[in-house]
Amino acid sequence: MMATAAMAQETGKTLAERLGYKATDKLLIIHADDVGMCHSVNVATINAMEKGVVTCASIMVPCPWFPEIARYCREHPDRDFGLHLTLTSEWGLYRWRPVTPIDQVPGLLDNEGFMHHSEVQTAMNASPAEVEKEIRAQIERAKQFGIVATHIDSHMGTLFAGHFYPVYTKAGKETGIMPMLPYPTPMRIAQAKQEFHFDAEATYKELAKQGFVFLDNLKESAEGKTLEERRKHYYDALRNLQPGVTEFIVHLSLDDEEIRHITGNWEARWNEYQIMTDPKTRELIDSLGIKLIGYRELSKLAFK
Repeated sequence: MMATAAMAQETGKTLAERLGYKATDKLLIIHADDVGMCHSVNVATINAMEKGVVTCASIMVPCPWFPEIARYCREHPDRDFGLHLTLTSEWGLYRWRPVTPIDQVPGLLDNEGFMHHSEVQTAMNASPAEVEKEIRAQIERAKQFGIVATHIDSHMGTLFAGHFYPVYTKAGKETGIMPMLPYPTPMRIAQAKQEFHFDAEATYKELAKQGFVFLDNLKESAEGKTLEERRKHYYDALRNLQPGVTEFIVHLSLDDEEIRHITGNWEARWNEYQIMTDPKTRELIDSLGIKLIGYRELSKLAFK
């Protein structure tokens, strides 16, 4: 409630009210990350959007299976897809490179010629100019493949590093594509100062004046090691959902040989897929009066 109330002070209305709902309504975005990473993730995400409760997703343009999900977007233009702007390549043997010619963005490359494994390595080695060139190249490549993105966000949160954050918001403003931005709660303000060395509260006030939209709440990861432990985490979060606009970030895949060879966390992705396609999950959401929305709806408010 704190974030919702604070945002109302800035605009006179809560974010829910600006969307045409009541201030007391509980609005939920269930967002799948990492689409395009591999075939298993693509199929799982499409299934969860068509048959489950996932409302939107974002695409990793540099990844090998990007063309497959781009084709799906062209064939289903009503689906709510954004771009998961990607500056890292975290897996051990399954790697990718920038979209930009590599001689133009050397700071984005590790000693093997791929993107760095971690966001910390990228933040230490890449310049804001290189990052801006690459994320704009990813946005342009998505357009060339016929994707009409509803939003942009950041793989592994790399663009939330202090010196990259202005590049991220600038790219969103100049391309007219809404960036995912969480409201700066006290915890996020402290984290930004400690980890990213910038004043999130002052930045929020300036961006809000420019028409950027901020989520009331953001839940980024599920706790638990088993299917039932993760289910409990999500179901408890649904039962405790606060009024306003909340985003759950999920990571989905099937259980197949491909994903097992790519990542050791395949089981978590498979579990989340099972939860997000289980009819019981939708039944719980409906019983709690939660309204599912996506970025297509939210983006109508951006830059207004």
